[in-house]
Amino acid sequence: MTAPVSVKLLDPRARLPVYGSPDAAGADLYALTDGPVTIAPGQTVLIHTGIALAIPRGYVGLVYARSGLATKEGLAPANKVGVIDADYRGELMVSLYNQSKANRIVEHGQRIAQLVVAPYLTANFVPAEELEATQRGAGGFGSTGSK
Repeated sequence: MTAPVSVKLLDPRARLPVYGSPDAAGADLYALTDGPVTIAPGQTVLIHTGIALAIPRGYVGLVYARSGLATKEGLAPANKVGVIDADYRGELMVSLYNQSKANRIVEHGQRIAQLVVAPYLTANFVPAEELEATQRGAGGFGSTGSK
């Protein structure tokens, strides 16, 4: 299933998001830099993409790590999953966090994250005196077992 998402290139060097394979859920996002950007261990740096999106109403843009970049280089979005609301029209930027023990370098045009566009439901939060009982109940972290 496909849906049109308008993308405004804010810089002539910016690139449209691109899917790496026909069945990929996430489209690659590309760094827009004026030169190499060094990210020290434990540091977070906002990386420009040079694009703005018009996510359709009822959809959300979710920015996830690229698995290879996160696993091999230790670079992943600082907020783990970025949320782009349908009414946001500013530049898409990725806050990359270096979780490795070495300096990492981001180059212009490098694939830095992936964008998934997904439908969502808007909840109608309603106050309640009681909640429907479940087998788990109020059991929290680890309450369903470790294996």
